[in-house]
Amino acid sequence: MQRVLLGIIVIAALAWSAYWWVAASSLQSGFAAWFEQRRAEGWVADYGALDVQGFPNRLDTVIDDLDLADPDTGLAWAAPRFQINALSYRPNHVIAIWPDTQRIATPLEKYDIDSADMRASFVLTPNAMLQVDRTSLTAQTLAIRPVSGDGQTRIDALRLAAEHVPMESAATYRLGLAADGLAPSLPWRRMVDPDGTLPETFDAFSADLIVEFDKPWDRTAIEDARPQPRTIRLKLAEARWGRLELRAAGDLEVDEAGRPTGEITVKARNWREILEMAVKSGALPKGLAGTLEDGLSLIAGMAGNPNTLDIPLGFRRGMVMLGPVPVGPAPVLRLR
Repeated sequence: MQRVLLGIIVIAALAWSAYWWVAASSLQSGFAAWFEQRRAEGWVADYGALDVQGFPNRLDTVIDDLDLADPDTGLAWAAPRFQINALSYRPNHVIAIWPDTQRIATPLEKYDIDSADMRASFVLTPNAMLQVDRTSLTAQTLAIRPVSGDGQTRIDALRLAAEHVPMESAATYRLGLAADGLAPSLPWRRMVDPDGTLPETFDAFSADLIVEFDKPWDRTAIEDARPQPRTIRLKLAEARWGRLELRAAGDLEVDEAGRPTGEITVKARNWREILEMAVKSGALPKGLAGTLEDGLSLIAGMAGNPNTLDIPLGFRRGMVMLGPVPVGPAPVLRLR
């Protein structure tokens, strides 16, 4: 009987070892082929080493000296090491681990990013498309510095989460963001708050929304094009910075050009200072500020509190509207 049990154990161990070896070899060759395909499409897609580790229960892919650049969007990413970890018996649940330092480039600027323990959990559909079912990203002591500029933006703790909403559509996700201890860069703070009356960090910076995209988030989001938002249900976005407070909620439809249509209700405390900051940061034209302040003063006075606003902002024909009056161009909501 003992010999039979020993034989079964040996056979099971050999079978599991063979399974792990086949899975690891397939994973390594699959990643190598993916990089080759990106290079064939004109990308920069280089790495120094690619290895799969973790026998017997893990399939951990380690990529050193990673360098990716998409010529269509102008986005690029470089990192000394990137890990994609998974249990060998549950390969569709992966943990991505970023290094403490990395660089992201956009068509406008390059940014060096330092962080502690930046990682994300992805639960993917167990098929070739690898659609995201749910994901969450966390990072500690995040610091973002423009390569060609001064100052850095710091975040004590960052949390991002997304979950597929199956009752809606294949491309609908609930998204959440929370940035604790958000400290804007010193040059930006000096520009919008030259007297230094506001604290160094935000008291709160968060958002909760449901977004329907034009296609699901799967492997084609990297290989082909990013999914684009088509409907946005903003449950709540909140920013509190000292005595200033801004909240927003509402629904938007977004066309193929990224132009939003709909209405967002904005609640603002000490709104005149927020308006002044918007002008100093360049977000609002100075010539429009006076007219806008006069109209908002009337609305706030009618509501009974001259320091607090509770107003609906309309988005129509590429403009942000306060009632029938355009107050500025609407943002273009497109992901590069």
